Formats: sequence, C-alpha cells, structure tokens
Amino acid sequence: MPDDAPRDPAEPDDASAAEEASAFSHPPVDPDATAVYGDHPDQVIDFYAPRQAVPAGEAAGAADLSPLVVVLHGGAWRAPYDRRHITPFADFLARRGFAVANVEYRRGALIPSQANGTEGHGGGTEPVAGRWPDTFDDVAAAFDALPALVREVLPQADQRRTVITGHSAGGHLALWAAARHVLPRDAPWRTDRPAPLRGVVALAPIADFHIAGKLEVCGGAVVQLLGGPVRFAERRPYADPALLLPTGIATTLVQGRRDDVVPQAVAESYAEAAAKAGEVVGLTLLEDVGHFPLIDPAADACAVVAEEIAQLAW
Repeated sequence: MPDDAPRDPAEPDDASAAEEASAFSHPPVDPDATAVYGDHPDQVIDFYAPRQAVPAGEAAGAADLSPLVVVLHGGAWRAPYDRRHITPFADFLARRGFAVANVEYRRGALIPSQANGTEGHGGGTEPVAGRWPDTFDDVAAAFDALPALVREVLPQADQRRTVITGHSAGGHLALWAAARHVLPRDAPWRTDRPAPLRGVVALAPIADFHIAGKLEVCGGAVVQLLGGPVRFAERRPYADPALLLPTGIATTLVQGRRDDVVPQAVAESYAEAAAKAGEVVGLTLLEDVGHFPLIDPAADACAVVAEEIAQLAW
C-alpha cells in the first residue's frame, strides 16, 4: 500500500491508518488512452475522457468541451509509488465532467540502505526520493508535449481552461510546473512566459523545502530529491516552489489540519512566502482530515478538492 513516509510505530494513529486504507482500497482505473512524451517507460501520460456532459450554462462558447485537469501523483518522488495509485482520483474527476491527464515521471531508484548518512549499512536497499535532474526533466517535457497530445487523443478537452493539481510530492511538482517562467535564467526548464493556466490546486503539497527539510517530511525526501545535503542549497533555487514567487497564476492549497505526513506548517509557510512576494494564495484547511482523504473518492474531502478545481476551471 503506497505511503509517502514510514510511520513511527511508537505513535500509532488509527484515524490516519483508516484514511490511508480507504484511499488505497479502490482498484486502479484504466485510462481511455495513453500517450508517450519520451523514450523512457515512465515518460507516459494517461488520459481520461469526461464521463458526463458539461453542466448546462457552464461552458458557453466552448462547444461542449470540458476543462482539462492535469494530475501529478505523490509518493515522495520514490519509485515504488507510480501513477496507478491516483487513478481512482483521476476517474473521480472525469466522472465530474473534467477531461483528465495523469502524468507519470521518473522517480528515485533503489540505493544501498543507509545509516547515519553512510551507504553500505543495513545490508539492503531503500528507495531514494527522485532523480536529479531526471524528475524535473520529465515534468517539463510532459507539459511541453501536452498540448499536442491532448489535441490528438483527448479532443473533448478545452485547453484554454487547464488546471494543474497534484498530491503531496505531486503537489510540489504542480506548483513547480506552474512556476517555470520564474526559474533562474540558467535553468534548462525555464520558459519565456507563464503557462496558459486557469490555476493550480495543490493538495497537501511539499511546497516549502526549508520547512519540509526541518520537519524531515517523508523521511528527508526533499534532501534526497536534490541529491543530498551537499547539493541541497545549490539546487534549491531551481526546485523549491517557495523560492519561485510570485507566479501570477491563481493558486489554491488544500490541506488537512490533521495531516501527519506533510504537516499544515509546510503549506502555511508557502502561503506566507507568497504573501511576502505580493501574491495571494488560497489556503483551504479541512478540519479532522489527514493526508489521504484529499485523493480518496469515498471521502468528503475529495469532493471539496473537485469543487476547488471547478472554481478555477469553470
């Protein structure tokens, strides 16, 4: 069962465990089509056609086209956790009238187990978070390829009404993808202008690497993603959404107050950084909600997420 970080067995949380079990109780949902954006097996995008008609009066002049939601899955950028675990959420959005693109990307490989930061201890292997620069290469390439792929395989989608959403590590990637135009000028992923988006809805995102690192979110995943502590400060300006502000793109964060995987403080820190940069970021805090209900079609929180997306898309 996928998880973004190992739990401390000394501090069991029955509610969190139940939420996680519910989120991952849904069988994967096969897409309507899959397209490739590169040669690597992970460089693919799954497409879900809208399962219902566009609501009356919602798409005047859009010729029955549906807004496009681009989904980026979480899992701490680690290899065991691929896009399949978020397919029930993608299908949930499709059943609410959205066209959906579910993006896969390269994640971290297995490395020798570590103890005290030194490889070779423990006698086994463990998944590392992300690959530098491959993870970022893939997300940039996927978004660059997406317009042509959507025109080809998902003609029901109205790309003029595109919203990016992502959960946890995928929430980080959603914020990063929307901020490519404010990357440092020497960044290979930088674009000349903002992406033509209606907005971003980031779900429990790993949105501020400084706070996430201090809290050791997902077992220190942000440090691993950037190649370890020696490279962290050097690479952070190219990867940390909290340093890529303002974007000028409408952004909403949705966060459970009881989230013990990516705590509320991470989202709050990003929102504060945005405010200091002169940008207003919406922050929807859900009472008595943990990490996983945001992508669980059986949870009320998931309906809140869909409504936040609709507010931007329609």
